[in-house]
Amino acid sequence: MDKQRRATFDNQLIELDSVDSTNNYAMAQYHAGLAEGGQVYFAHRQWAGKGQRGRTWMSDPGHNISMSLVLDPRPLRLPGQFLLGAAVALGCLYGVRKQAPAGWTVKWPNDIYQGDRKAAGILIENVIRGKDWICAVIGIGMNLNQTAFPDHLPHAVSLKQITGRSFEPLVLARELVSQIGTQVELLRADPDAILDAFNQNLYKHGETVTLRKGNQTFQTRIGSVNEQGYLVTGEGSFIHGEVEFVIS
Repeated sequence: MDKQRRATFDNQLIELDSVDSTNNYAMAQYHAGLAEGGQVYFAHRQWAGKGQRGRTWMSDPGHNISMSLVLDPRPLRLPGQFLLGAAVALGCLYGVRKQAPAGWTVKWPNDIYQGDRKAAGILIENVIRGKDWICAVIGIGMNLNQTAFPDHLPHAVSLKQITGRSFEPLVLARELVSQIGTQVELLRADPDAILDAFNQNLYKHGETVTLRKGNQTFQTRIGSVNEQGYLVTGEGSFIHGEVEFVIS
């Protein structure tokens, strides 16, 4: 399979009625030899979706996007793991901007925000053999038509809440897949362009924010994210999981 085919996901979307997690399903298919780079799995109902740092992704059945993309990342190498997430986030960002142009950013490391509210999240799980990065399973959850969220998700928002319109999940999923494929190809050709675009669209870029590290909170100015995925601030650089934003 050549590079162009590995990065093109269109017309390879498989619909699933119900799964625990599209990432679990996609990874199992890959290990069973039933999925290759370019395959996309879309679930109408996902009842145990995965979020970052062991969290779950809550989604009302039939109302949102829950999908996983299987990618052969080569010739990208292991130090480029953050940049793959950045490329995927940009693809999602450009996709939603076609529906509602204003207010969209990428919250480090790869959540899609409208203002101070989260509309989508990305979770990438990798298969690594020795020094070779041979597979990436890219999970994407996006709130489309859901209008009520649990109390423990005070900053969640859907495209319907933003625009007042309802969306067809499969149609928008295919648009996102196309945009992501374009950004992955750009990543292979020009990684610096991906990093530059990511920082241009970074949530709270250049602003003073409150971060929490452990039990301590502090204020600092958001500078940029470097190619290793560290958040560079006025108080130093932090790896994902080391600090979190405090959003009032």
